Amino acid sequence: MSSMITVEDHLSQVLTGAQALPTETRPIADCHGFVLATDCAARLAVPPFTNSAMDGFAVIADDVAAASKDTPVQLRVTADIPAGAAPDSEVVAGTAQRIMTGAMLPAGANAVVPVELTNIPAGPHELPETIEVYEPVTPGRHVRSIGDDVAVGAEIVTAGTRLSAAALSSLVSVGYGELEVYRRPRVAVLATGEELAEPGETPAPGHIPDSNTTLVAGLLREADCEVARVARTGDTPADLFAALQDAAASADLVITTGGVSAGAYDVVKEATAGAGITFSKVAMQPGKPQGHGLIEAANGRRVPMLCLPGNPVSVFVSFQMFARPILALLAGQGLAAATHIHARRMATTTVGWKAPAGRRQLAPVRLTEAERPGDLPTIIPTHRLGSGSHLVASLHKANALAVVPEETDEVAPWDVLEVIEL
Repeated sequence: MSSMITVEDHLSQVLTGAQALPTETRPIADCHGFVLATDCAARLAVPPFTNSAMDGFAVIADDVAAASKDTPVQLRVTADIPAGAAPDSEVVAGTAQRIMTGAMLPAGANAVVPVELTNIPAGPHELPETIEVYEPVTPGRHVRSIGDDVAVGAEIVTAGTRLSAAALSSLVSVGYGELEVYRRPRVAVLATGEELAEPGETPAPGHIPDSNTTLVAGLLREADCEVARVARTGDTPADLFAALQDAAASADLVITTGGVSAGAYDVVKEATAGAGITFSKVAMQPGKPQGHGLIEAANGRRVPMLCLPGNPVSVFVSFQMFARPILALLAGQGLAAATHIHARRMATTTVGWKAPAGRRQLAPVRLTEAERPGDLPTIIPTHRLGSGSHLVASLHKANALAVVPEETDEVAPWDVLEVIEL
């Protein structure tokens, strides 16, 4: 415990042995935020039939090749094709059919003349007997051919993709009504400490509000996970171990906060002694004390466990660096995606602050986009004291973590740093 390990080494240990959860088949309307378990190829072409890109008239392009304002071409209108209707007649020389955007192009037609290029006003009106066309159109003009976007059999979304609204819409458009997805992780959250008070109650002397369970439960929901249980435990090792076993009986991951440092009442370390949980000092600030391993339920079920520090900012940073990756792995996103779950970019700071030499500082900051193209975005710590692990009241302002290298003990104004976007 005297030496520290790197952030990368601890993350590697946390992820070792973790596997994706089982899959399930769900209606596509219930798949938002889930991770796709199988590659999906198009069952339908997009568009599924050749259709009009404009409100106008389906024509034969050669019929209107000589059209102009001075010498309009007159065509006889033989049919009306609203969207959703199947044309039942053919366009022949000298004729046109009125057509709405998205409606199926009738046989014989190879172009669409927008209504704005005719003598017919836009808007609802009776089907005219004839039209005058004022400009030519080339074959294929204002026509969306079958399969223009996607052909049948084309790959649409690959396994391991977290399903966004756009991805689900794409899959519906190519014929899917249900999907095989990985089950969402169910996570139990246990906060330790006799000093924790219920949210909203006036703390007794020496007590503090329990903000950690609210923080972790909210972060889990933002990560598309199910919160299986939220509880506060005291500093009795036997009671805590029983709560851990109970949580492991149904959860896929157990997260504890507090009780992992070197104090006389670090109950998580005491409760799990001999249970195969590893505790380490990680070369990061905040969040140096960390623990991980497998916790076994009374029924023999073994699930991963993350033991986070007790200070709220340490919890927040530790969750981003270690919980988010293992949750992504459990949810089916794969090891590569889990390891690189956060987008990183460069930014410049407008103020300076102290950093702990020998540890990588992960400072909660507010990232603001540059006003001029080519300039770097700017960052500023969410609190004037920097990244103290207790500064929770200003944590909501953070939308990134500034990465200060281990060899740096002071950040100067206008230094360029890597930032992790949250």
